[in-house]
Amino acid sequence: MKPDSVLLDRIVAIAEDAGRAILRHYRTDVAVERKADSSPVTVADREAEALIVEALGTIDPDVPVVAEEAVAAGTAPREGGERFWLVDPLDGTREFIGGTDEFTVNIGLIRDGIPVLGVVHAPALDETYGGLVPGAAWRSRPGAARKAIAARSVPTEGPVVLSSRRHGDRVRLDEMLARMEVAAHRTVGSSLKFCLVAAGEGDIYPRYGETNEWDTAAGHAVLLAAGGSVSTLDGAPLGYGKPGFRNPEFIARGRG
Repeated sequence: MKPDSVLLDRIVAIAEDAGRAILRHYRTDVAVERKADSSPVTVADREAEALIVEALGTIDPDVPVVAEEAVAAGTAPREGGERFWLVDPLDGTREFIGGTDEFTVNIGLIRDGIPVLGVVHAPALDETYGGLVPGAAWRSRPGAARKAIAARSVPTEGPVVLSSRRHGDRVRLDEMLARMEVAAHRTVGSSLKFCLVAAGEGDIYPRYGETNEWDTAAGHAVLLAAGGSVSTLDGAPLGYGKPGFRNPEFIARGRG
């Protein structure tokens, strides 16, 4: 496999290619199907995943790719191993269908249970986040140089709390917010919540309710590279390669 910095550039290009494929269907009369778990899927999800999986196979065909739609179809590897890719080709399909712009392409590399490389591309926002662990995180927009980002310590006025617009346990979130003095609470779609914490624009992202590893791996890597953390509710670091690629509840944080 290529050196990490070269590999990251390659993954950025793959994610942005997938983003262009997605945008061809955005705000069109795209058909929406339902998977076995009742979650929505579109041709945009499938086209983006096919593009990503094929491209990752040209980098190193021996590294397994665990991708959302392949898992739903029963064709993905059942376990990742020491090193594997986690791919969510269109994270925030409901945001995509609803036309809110807050959907992303997520590609993360796992080594020994830890996300060590992540790219989160937001096609409709024309913005990309990347991170290497250990290393650094950045975000970029077309025509501009990559800008380094870093998670921050909680400000004296209190944290900015981020939560999902369409998922999670709202009752438990409200109970947590009632126990804290917060500066603000924002709802944000897709893995952009991790990226905003990584960029110092948020401080805490609590996720009550289950998620899949492909939902979190890329954003988790960006946040780790920026100096933040993601832990389960008992304080253990969130790891990868778990049975069924399912995550427990977790809290993503900036520094401190």
